[in-house]
Amino acid sequence: MNIKLEEILSDVLKEIGYEMEVKVIKSKEENVDFQCDDLFKLAKKYHKAPMVIGEEVINKINEKDYSDYIKDISLAKPGFINICVSDKFINSSLTNLISEDKFGIDEDNKTIVVDYGGPNVAKPLHVGHLRSPIIGQSVYNMLKFQGNKVIGDVHLGDIGLQMGQVIYGILEDFPNMKAENIEFDLKYLDKTYPRVSGLCKENDDIKKKCQEYTKRLQDGDPEFRILWKKIMKLSVNDIKRLYKYLSVDFDYWYGESDAYKYFDEMIPYIESNGVIREDDGAKVIDIKEEDDKVDYPPCIIQKKDGAYLYATSDLGTIWQREKDFHPDDIIYFTDSRQAMYFEKQIFRAAKKSRIYDKNFEFYGFGTVNGLDNKPFKTRDGVALKLDNLFSDVKKEFISLRKENEDMSDEDLDKIVNAILKYADLQNDLTRNYIFDLKKFTEVSGKTGPYILYTYLRIKKLLTSNNSVLSDNIYNDVDRQLRLKLLEVTDVLNLAIKERRPHYIANYIYDLATVANNFYSVNKVFNETEEVRNDYDIILSYNNRVLEELLKLLGIFIPEKM
Repeated sequence: MNIKLEEILSDVLKEIGYEMEVKVIKSKEENVDFQCDDLFKLAKKYHKAPMVIGEEVINKINEKDYSDYIKDISLAKPGFINICVSDKFINSSLTNLISEDKFGIDEDNKTIVVDYGGPNVAKPLHVGHLRSPIIGQSVYNMLKFQGNKVIGDVHLGDIGLQMGQVIYGILEDFPNMKAENIEFDLKYLDKTYPRVSGLCKENDDIKKKCQEYTKRLQDGDPEFRILWKKIMKLSVNDIKRLYKYLSVDFDYWYGESDAYKYFDEMIPYIESNGVIREDDGAKVIDIKEEDDKVDYPPCIIQKKDGAYLYATSDLGTIWQREKDFHPDDIIYFTDSRQAMYFEKQIFRAAKKSRIYDKNFEFYGFGTVNGLDNKPFKTRDGVALKLDNLFSDVKKEFISLRKENEDMSDEDLDKIVNAILKYADLQNDLTRNYIFDLKKFTEVSGKTGPYILYTYLRIKKLLTSNNSVLSDNIYNDVDRQLRLKLLEVTDVLNLAIKERRPHYIANYIYDLATVANNFYSVNKVFNETEEVRNDYDIILSYNNRVLEELLKLLGIFIPEKM
């Protein structure tokens, strides 16, 4: 719709003698559908007052017959063209949009790697691990919907210091036993990591020992590798269970350790490009650039003692991705505190060393906070485990009304997911947000349950009628719903382009609100057959939009609520 209006205005301007492609945007003004504010640019270019040019445009349009597209066009000070589109134009645009498989979005066919998830193995997942998989999966879904070949990689932290700490704890608890004979379970791991991590903060000798164990593991110590495999099996299976509950999955479950096999070919390659230098025995890559106002430290890829670092494995991972997938883009979703590390260290080091010279993108997200606006924690001051968070949300929703107790587990799990994901994704990913358990479980307000309820409520009205939409619009709320549905293309294009799921989440809420208003005002079953047919088409499409966009956010609709 915007495009056609832009064509009309551009053609009229050209006919008058003004050369400029103009933009038309959705208006926030009451009784105005669209607005163009390019008169100011035209005024600057042609040295005329905006209102003078605007009057010329309005007069020329009124001379012609654009009634199929424009119901009313007017000029507002200091220089805005306000447009109210015709009912016929709304309905023809909507008819065309309904026939589109993917809502008329700009399709693409790039190869894109999305790095999201990134939990450390052997540590229990808590509320701080929530955002990366939720945000990353939704962007993965959006890019795939656009037509791209998308590759999702969890990139587990599976061979860092926490592994040395857990192995230290195991050897202390099971002295003089061979690794193959040592048995432990997930509960043991959940307790061992925080216990030994705390000891490392209090005792430098234990800290050094854990660092030594980490190095031995990285070097392939046979006993340590046996323990590592046992830890990996327990922990990764549990991570998969938790992510499955969130409807999050990955094409590859690679970890830092998978990058190690590439070091023997990657490091000589980097050295051959002349970008590695020695600094007190360590191998480093200088990443500072001439126009930097900050003195960024070099990227260390191998320590003096031969140990590798996170940077080495991250570069090795990029090497592997380029070798296996040849991606056009590599996108990272991590905690915003890692922005400098990725953008200034890893990305620069990869490009300087010619490992990968295409497009990197980094998106850092904020924290999930409690009602005190501090990172969400339990009363004991520790981060709430994901298992407990899922359980708490489910209990809260069930407690809202008696009927919820009789819902199936499958439906309850879908609702829990909607509560958690919509609470997160309605926010710009860069911002912290407050998780209010009571607020987000309500079936009213800006919540996941409200949108699910809207869909199910409207579904009861549908008769699966396949009639052609007439040229009629019957009242203001009907008109508002049709115009809101026409926004879906622009919303999706913007969300995909900027990698921002909150555009979709907020649009879904706005659409549900308008649809609920429509439902309240129009008594569908009391209308004539023609009106019912039109309403059925509009409401069917409304639910198609809600369902497809919810899927992009990783939210699925229950059978009942």
